[in-house]
Amino acid sequence: MAEERSRDWRRDGVLSGRARMRWGVRLEFVAEAGPGDFIHVPPYVPHQEIKADSDGALSCVLVRSGQDPVVVNLDLPNVEPNPEHVRWVDDIHP
Repeated sequence: MAEERSRDWRRDGVLSGRARMRWGVRLEFVAEAGPGDFIHVPPYVPHQEIKADSDGALSCVLVRSGQDPVVVNLDLPNVEPNPEHVRWVDDIHP
């Protein structure tokens, strides 16, 4: 069972709007994504999904593997107030 769970993953695809993702033990990293971008979330990584543009709508497609619960709310008492901004590293996000 543990081997199967290690292959679980999730991807968020942004259709329209701006999405912001914070992740890490203290949510110490942050990145934004726009239309056509995908966000890969490895299994068991604490993360927070945020609508980056307060005035606009956000439309995403979520794809998951595995059978674990969709949402597990975490109590993170020491959340980083100034997360490190991480830029996408691939050919279409220079």
